[in-house]
Amino acid sequence: MSVTVRVPAKVNVQLAVGGARPDGFHDLANVFLAVGLYDEVTATPADELTVTCEGPGAEQVPLDRTNLAARAALALAARHGIEPAVHLHIAKDIPVAGGMAGGSADAAGALLACDTLWGTNASRAELLDICAELGSDVPFSLVGGAALGTGRGERLQTLDVGGTFHWVFAVADGGLSTPAVYREFDRLHEHDDVPEPVASPVLLDALAKGDLDALAAFLPGSNGLQPAALSLFPKLSDTLAEGLAAGALAALVSGSGPTTAFLTRDVESARAVADGLLASGTCKAARVAASPAPGATVVQRAADQDGQP
Repeated sequence: MSVTVRVPAKVNVQLAVGGARPDGFHDLANVFLAVGLYDEVTATPADELTVTCEGPGAEQVPLDRTNLAARAALALAARHGIEPAVHLHIAKDIPVAGGMAGGSADAAGALLACDTLWGTNASRAELLDICAELGSDVPFSLVGGAALGTGRGERLQTLDVGGTFHWVFAVADGGLSTPAVYREFDRLHEHDDVPEPVASPVLLDALAKGDLDALAAFLPGSNGLQPAALSLFPKLSDTLAEGLAAGALAALVSGSGPTTAFLTRDVESARAVADGLLASGTCKAARVAASPAPGATVVQRAADQDGQP
């Protein structure tokens, strides 16, 4: 059989960043929203671990064991003492290197797909533990919805969301390395006393109530990495300005960038903002999506050629 898992992108509606820790990481108060842009990861029995990829930006995705999806399969197999004999096929729709956790999503998708395929019956806690080993954003990709991530972002507290929020995501013509953005953050704050990151009660209340206007008022300045991303990719300032001019309620860099996110009043407004962004020539694609969205979900179990489940 084969197992296909659908897994969402994310937007950070708050990314408060602390100073660099001795281990090089940063403590975060990271408020995640899963959004309805999805990758799909299909796991199929094979003689050995292999990875293939298709979709926008697929040529940028590594196909060896450095791929986070491959690392997820290896980690689960090692814990259960089995061979990672699986072919992972990734169908990309989340922007690659765009600050929307596409690689982390693929890792969470591969982990759930392999657990289902191999019948390892890992507990939710074990899956989240493996996710945390793989990367700071991977646990949220498994959980979806909305959550506050603390520590490196891997310790999650689920959050209530009282409504649907509509977004446009402008895909930049180029990428940004997350480690490079954090290095630039450290450079920009080299002489600053960086405060401990905390989640904003105003934001959490806006999410819980589904208060669009309160969320829009909070978003400017909510991403502690945005100045570093703009320093490395100055043209993103033009994209942010064009989205606001086209009618977005608020605009921000998504995570470490370079994708930019625009909150809109409804789906019709989102389509108008997307059209305006494309017409401006400041991005190579504009995607409309809503949040919150479910986390990693098994969407297909295909029988083998003999019809056995």
